[in-house]
Order: sequence, then structure tokens, then C-alpha cells
Amino acid sequence: MEFGEFSTVNVSERGSALLVSINRPRAMNALSTQVVADLDAVVTTCSQLLETASESGWPFRAVIITGEGEKAFAAGADIVEMSEYGSEEARAYAESMHQVTLALEALPVPVIAAVNGHALGGGCELALACDWIIASENASFGQPEITLGIIPGFGGCVRLPRRVPLGVAREMILTGNPLRAQRALEVGLVNCVCPDKDALLECADELVASVAQRSPVAVAQAKLTMAKADALTVRDGLDVELGAFSAVFGSEDSRVGRQAFVDKQTAQFPGR
Repeated sequence: MEFGEFSTVNVSERGSALLVSINRPRAMNALSTQVVADLDAVVTTCSQLLETASESGWPFRAVIITGEGEKAFAAGADIVEMSEYGSEEARAYAESMHQVTLALEALPVPVIAAVNGHALGGGCELALACDWIIASENASFGQPEITLGIIPGFGGCVRLPRRVPLGVAREMILTGNPLRAQRALEVGLVNCVCPDKDALLECADELVASVAQRSPVAVAQAKLTMAKADALTVRDGLDVELGAFSAVFGSEDSRVGRQAFVDKQTAQFPGR
């Protein structure tokens, strides 16, 4: 896979996954405009590679996003850059990050946020756009924008209340106080907590290995269906699910999976 070179983001293959690592450790991996532009380019390339996946084979089965260094996944927006922003500049900055997070959610493969250290502000919002969040014991999650006299602008006010109980979301956003990893696990913000960064990536590998054993067509349909249904009434959501459920039965993966069950064998999904 060819991704080219980026000044603030490293991209590499890790087993069946693509590992995307924000590389500004001295700046706590803050989301500067260059980081956002690099992330946008990476996610756009991911989307393009996956568009023809069922015909050409699946180049990767998941995306893992993490941050270089031991201190931060991403410690939020680049406040130095933001210090001179007016309303128009702030809007353009937020819209550029919206483009990244919406594109992540639209990928037909799972996206895993592997959070080591701080995930604050925009860093927390980036993690919220991922399908799973896993964390090391030293991780913390927060929306501290209120302490600067502003509010979350990269989706925190929208996605956080959908991820955790409303009272917890209100506490985080209205006080700016962060959650440590164990508390984040208790309220459902993260899926698991690992001792350190090495164990964190091993946990991500295990999730990817599980996904890689499943039909990529079914995984893509399930992710798309959940995303569509999330914004609908139950009745409308059931209609979306019904359409996807019936459509997936026309896939080769579905035929192979059902026959393997009947034959008491392990399905080898062709990915189409």
C-alpha cells in the first residue's frame, strides 16, 4: 500500500490492520492544522483503497489510530495556533476536523483508537469517532474547552452523550474535568484497559484478528447499518437494518458462512 510521506503522521501495516500514528510527541500530539490535513489525506486514501475491496481483495481489515510517545494520544487542538482565531477561522478549523471524523466513521472497516496517555479536547473527539476505544492505565479522557471559555467543536457535544450516560457527558463538558482510564471503562467510554502501550497494541491486534476472521462484507454492512440507525427512530432504524440484512444474504460471504456452519467447518470468507 502506498500512502506517501506525511510530516506529522506515520502510517504502517500491522498484521491485518493499518496503523496510523500521530507524530508530534514534543507537542503532546496536538492537532495542528497540519496534523488535521495529514489525517484527512490518510483517511481519504484509506477510503479509496477500500472502494474496490470486494473485487480486488481487502488491503486491510481495520485501522488503528494512536499517538507517538508515552504521554499523549492527542492532547487536543493546537492552542498556540488557535490563540489568534476569530469566529471564521475557528469554524474552518472545526469543519476540517469534521471531515476527518465523518470519513473515519464512513470507512467500511472498524477503526480502533489505542489511547496511551492524554486524549483531551480534539484528541478525545478523535477517539469518539472510532468504533472502539482501548486505553492504557495512564490514559485520561477529557473535554477541557470550557476552561478556555469555549466549547468542544470537533463533535464532543454530539458524540460524547451517545457514548456515555448523559450525566457523565454533561459533567465532562461543563466542568472540563477528565476521566481516568478505569472510570472511563466503568461508564462505557472505553472497551478495555491495558497495563501499558505494548499491551495496548497487543489488545488492538487481538481485536483485529477477531475481525479478520469474519466476513468483510458483513462487517461493512453491520457498521454502516448501525451508523445509519443511530440517528433514526426505532421504526426507521429497523427499516434500514431490514434492507441491509436482506442485501447481505446475496453475498458470496453469506453463502460460504452458512454452508460452513452446516458442514461444521470454519468459514473461509472470500470477501465479496
